[in-house]
Amino acid sequence: MFTGIIEATATITQIVREQDNYHFTLASPISDQLKIDQSLAHDGVCLTVVALEPGMHTVTAIRETMDRTRLGEWAVGDRVNLERAMQAGARLDGHIVQGHVDGLGECLAVEEAGGSWYYQFRYYPSPENLLVDKGSVCINGVSLTVVEPVEDTFRVAIIPYTYEHTNFQALRPGNKVNLEFDIIGKYIARQLLAYTRRD
Repeated sequence: MFTGIIEATATITQIVREQDNYHFTLASPISDQLKIDQSLAHDGVCLTVVALEPGMHTVTAIRETMDRTRLGEWAVGDRVNLERAMQAGARLDGHIVQGHVDGLGECLAVEEAGGSWYYQFRYYPSPENLLVDKGSVCINGVSLTVVEPVEDTFRVAIIPYTYEHTNFQALRPGNKVNLEFDIIGKYIARQLLAYTRRD
């Protein structure tokens, strides 16, 4: 489990395809603290560390992961948000994040707002992809508060610290992002769907 509070960013140094699998090697300030088999969120995608080198680590993504996330758009030199799994007993500073991406969103606009930024996104609405004003959403692994959800769009506000310490500073209109909706909302939606089907 993760919290959506980014620890560091990594730079992709190598991408190797092996049949339907993709091996991503990344350099980061926390790579030397990792171990083989450790779970690590990369732009909100839970991936397992499979190899280590000084200052670098490698993770593998299968076809299912490539199809459901924006990992297929990654290129050497791109910055990626990193978060290690939450430790038992630690503070939950963001919200409950599983590292299981629900789908892709698209950045529609970036608006500077007196030292902060508003980002607008389009997403695919469904009974389980619930957004409520002032609720939580995870974008590229970052726990954020939903602003003005309307039909198939919503906004989030990015403070300077988040802008400087994540890859949001590279996000432009037209870019795709990984979205994970609030797990509590998904469980409630599934339960309501099951209840209404009984009627």
